[in-house]
Amino acid sequence: QVQLVESGGGLVQAGGSLRLSCRASGGLFSSYAMGWFRQAPGKERDFVSHITWSGGSTHYADSVKGRFTISRDNAKSTLYLQMNNLKPEDTAVYFCATARGAPTTSENEYKYWGQGTQVTVSS
Repeated sequence: QVQLVESGGGLVQAGGSLRLSCRASGGLFSSYAMGWFRQAPGKERDFVSHITWSGGSTHYADSVKGRFTISRDNAKSTLYLQMNNLKPEDTAVYFCATARGAPTTSENEYKYWGQGTQVTVSS
């Protein structure tokens, strides 16, 4: 059983930056590919980014490409999401999750989820 705890969310003005963290415990973090997803009010949860277990390969949704950077520190069992040039449409609850196997954009292929952290971007 893996426990994931996100942090780093908050209120920021458009154009600002935030760095989200996702601390894992209870499992071998370095063996999991990881992903970030987000859910805006009244909408389905959407893929944001994923990263392989080694951090050697990453992938982003088109909506965040060039603005967000996913990374991980396996020694600290922590996943990160650096978010720059934030826009009001980035407002959502952000979730991290462990992939069941190879990282994908489908939330159905992720097993363990954190509770989420709120990001609000004001215009």
